[in-house]
Amino acid sequence: MSIEEDIKSTVKIATRSKTVINLGYTSNWLKEKSLAFFKDYDLSAEQYNVLRILRGQKAKPANLSTIQERMLNKMSNTTRLIDKLIVKELVTRQSCKSNRRKIEIYITKKGLGLLAKLDTIVTNNNKLITKNLNETELETLNGLLDKLRK
Repeated sequence: MSIEEDIKSTVKIATRSKTVINLGYTSNWLKEKSLAFFKDYDLSAEQYNVLRILRGQKAKPANLSTIQERMLNKMSNTTRLIDKLIVKELVTRQSCKSNRRKIEIYITKKGLGLLAKLDTIVTNNNKLITKNLNETELETLNGLLDKLRK
C-alpha cells in the first residue's frame, strides 16, 4: 500500500513532501509495532534504550551525558528515565569515589536479565517488521537513511 492510500490522500503529493510524510508515518508505525511488547514488561522504548546503552558499557559506569548522547530519542528526559529504572531495580546510581560531583549509573543483574529475555523478542519483532525487505534492500535502506541525516 502506498503512503497516499494509507493517509487517504486524494491529491498528488510532491516527491519531497511525500518522502517526509512517509518517513514520519513509518516512524509512528514502527513505534506502534515496537511498543506493544514493551508494555508487557512495564518498559518504555526509551527505558529499553537506556538499558541497552548501560549493557554496552560492559559493567563500567555511564554518566547522564554519556547516556544522553547515545540515546535514540535525544529529547528524552534522561534523569527521569534513570529514576524510573532505579525504582524498578533495573539500574543503580551512585557518586563517583574519585569525584563526588560525578554520578555513575550501572545496570543491575535484574536489568541484564530483563534484556536477556527481551533480546529474542526484539530480534523476532525486527524480523517481522522487515519481512518484506531482502538483505540488499535493507542495506540500501540503511544507506539512504544514513545519507538523509547528513
